[in-house]
Amino acid sequence: MDAFVYQSAPVRVVFGAGTIAQLPAELERLSISRALVLTTPPQERQGREMLDLLGARGAGLFPGAVMHTPVEVTEGAMKQVIALGADGLVAVGGGSTTGLAKALALRTDLPQVVVPTTYAGSEMTPILGETRDGLKTTQSSPGIRPETVVYDVDLTMTLPLALAATSGMNAIAHAVEALYARDKNPIISLMAEEGIRVLARGLPAMQRRGNDRDARADALYGAWLCGTCLGAVGMALHHKLCHTLGGTFDLPHAETHSIILPHVMAYNAPAVPDAAARVARALGAADAADGLYQLARSLGAKLGLKDIGMPREGIEKAAYIALTTPYWNPRQLDRSAIRELIARAWAGEPPQETPGA
Repeated sequence: MDAFVYQSAPVRVVFGAGTIAQLPAELERLSISRALVLTTPPQERQGREMLDLLGARGAGLFPGAVMHTPVEVTEGAMKQVIALGADGLVAVGGGSTTGLAKALALRTDLPQVVVPTTYAGSEMTPILGETRDGLKTTQSSPGIRPETVVYDVDLTMTLPLALAATSGMNAIAHAVEALYARDKNPIISLMAEEGIRVLARGLPAMQRRGNDRDARADALYGAWLCGTCLGAVGMALHHKLCHTLGGTFDLPHAETHSIILPHVMAYNAPAVPDAAARVARALGAADAADGLYQLARSLGAKLGLKDIGMPREGIEKAAYIALTTPYWNPRQLDRSAIRELIARAWAGEPPQETPGA
C-alpha cells in the first residue's frame, strides 16, 4: 500500500431525526450565549423559528445570505454581529448560508453551528469561496470549519425535489474529485465511494417517493460523507471550473456542479482509470462519466449551462480564467480541450473524452 497522510476533522456531528431539539444544548456546550442566526431571504421564517427555539441564547437574525458569498453581504452581516454583540453563529440552510457563516468566522473567530437543509456538504469543509467584483476565489484554513453540524432529516423533508437533485449531484462531485485528488488516501476513498453509492440510491428513490424518509436520510448521510471528503483532500479541475463559472456569470452553485461533473469526469478518466472504475461501481454504471450524466438526467436536473443563464460568448472567457490560475489536476490541462469541455456542457450534450495532452 502507498504511504499516505490522513488528518481527522475536529467537527462534532449530531445526526438523526428531530435532532434540531438539541441545538440549544449544542450552543451551551460551545459557551455561546448570543447567537446570530443566518439564513437566505426565502428561509427567513425558518430562521425566526430557530430564534424561538434558542430563547435567550438567540441574539438576532440576518436573513441576507446569497450565492457565492459576496464580500459586500459579509460586510453587512459583520455590522449586525458587532451591533448585537454576537458571540456565536448559527447557519440554517445550504451552501450560501454556510458560506456566510464561514466568512464571518474567518473575520471574527466566532464559533459556528451549522444546520444543513440541503445536501451541499460545505459544512464539513475548511474551505471558503468568496466573490469580489465578479471573481470568486477560495481559501482554506482550520478556522473556517464549523465546530458543530446538526443534521436533522426532518428539516430536509420539504426540500423541493429539483433542488434536492442538483444539491445531491453537487455533493457527489466532492466525492468524485476526492477519489483522484493529489493527496487522496484510502480512508477518504472509502468514504467517497460510499457517499456516491448512497446518494445514487437515495436521490432516485426520493424522486419516485418525495416524502420517503429513508431516501431523504440516505441523501443527507451521503452529503455528510461527500462533504467530509472535500474537506480532507484537495480540489481539481471540476471545482476550478465551477468556481470560475459561478463567480463570473453568477450561475446557481448546485446546478453548475451538476452540469459540469460528467464532462470533467470524461476529461480526467483516461488519467485516473481506478478512480473512474470506483465511480462507475458506486453508480452501478458501465462508464463513470455517462453514469453521472444519466443520473442527472433521470433526476430531471438541467443538463446545459445555457439553461441556467450562461451566455454562449462566455465559453472562451471561462476557459481563459480557469487556466489562468489552475488547480492541480491529474490530467494535464489543454486550452482547446477545456474550451470544448465547457462548450459541450453549455449545450447540454452528453460527455465525451476530449482530445488534448
